Amino acid sequence: MAYVSVPKDLSKVKTKIVLNLTKRQLLCFGSAAAVGVPVFFISKEIIGTSAAVMVMIVFMLPAFFVAMYEKDGQPAEKILLNIVRAKFFYPPIRPYKIENFYHVIEQEGKLFEQNKKAAPAGKTLAGKRKTSEKKKKRI
Repeated sequence: MAYVSVPKDLSKVKTKIVLNLTKRQLLCFGSAAAVGVPVFFISKEIIGTSAAVMVMIVFMLPAFFVAMYEKDGQPAEKILLNIVRAKFFYPPIRPYKIENFYHVIEQEGKLFEQNKKAAPAGKTLAGKRKTSEKKKKRI
């Protein structure tokens, strides 16, 4: 008995129009033919048939690439746009900067020690606290 396997993920199935091609493929192949055929006939008289075919292929390949290439559900132009953005519009090096909390505490401790050494004995913040505590006890 004949059977047809049905794919589990139907979101990846694309609608085919003519000759088992999608609208995107038909549009890209049509534009490739619209560019490549005139290039062939114009260059055939100048450089010969075999060289004209090579020139035509070079002009048609980008449209074929756009029509057929797809990676991770993204078409070729989106992938190329992402590559151009990453190379030219965003900074190439994005350093990871953190604030080391222990380093900040250490620096504050050093500043505190320097201030303690530089100030007279009764003028430090700790000395002021002690004198204010003594005054409170007297009252």
